[in-house]
Amino acid sequence: MKVLVTRPEPAGCELIAAIKAKGGDAFASPLISIAPGAELNLLGARLQQLDQHDLVFLLSKNAVWYAHLTLKQAGRNWSDKLSYYGIGRSTGQYFEALTGRTIRWPEHGETSEALLSLPELQFLEGKRALLLRGNGGRELLASTLRSRGAEVEYCECYARHPVLYDKTEFNQQWVNANITDIVISSGQMLALLNQLIAENTKEWWFNRRLLVVSERIADQARQNGWKKVCVANSAENNALLDALFSTDMGC
Repeated sequence: MKVLVTRPEPAGCELIAAIKAKGGDAFASPLISIAPGAELNLLGARLQQLDQHDLVFLLSKNAVWYAHLTLKQAGRNWSDKLSYYGIGRSTGQYFEALTGRTIRWPEHGETSEALLSLPELQFLEGKRALLLRGNGGRELLASTLRSRGAEVEYCECYARHPVLYDKTEFNQQWVNANITDIVISSGQMLALLNQLIAENTKEWWFNRRLLVVSERIADQARQNGWKKVCVANSAENNALLDALFSTDMGC
């Protein structure tokens, strides 16, 4: 097994170390880098505008980290009067560890669809929801919350920037390394990878095993031409590791 890990740091390096510890081989080629978001300076004011039992959604561990750091540097704490929701277990547990606040997350999956299935999010008339996210994304979550009566606002807490590679060198490096598996943890990363694939190597790439983190991304990959697509139970590194070494992934 030779795995190409495209996750940004530090999650990418952590996954590579775990793969090697289990006897596999892995290589880093992050497709995005993470930076502070453009609206962090507005975070305090937007949180202050919320009333008791309004909703705050933490949509990645990056959003948690940068939001918490911003509040801490301003000498502020997370309000105990708001209702917090995490996109999944890893984000929720990370938020609780940093802040000491209680947060809800779906038991199964780390997707907008799973989060929206929570019973308390079905009727939101009169509530406000603040979505702490990256630069774009989670439109399904926002539009569904609005359809259920919530007034929704975003705050960009971190930004994802594409990592630039020379297309010829990128293809040559990983074809020569004879990569067998590729880990993709977002639709944006899948799109960036597809853009990097040269026409003369397309068949080779599309016959690698592609591991993604949701059925939505899997469908997108199959439409693009990928032939061996597997879906991990979540975007957590442990779930990705289990899927990589599983003998019953169905592909």
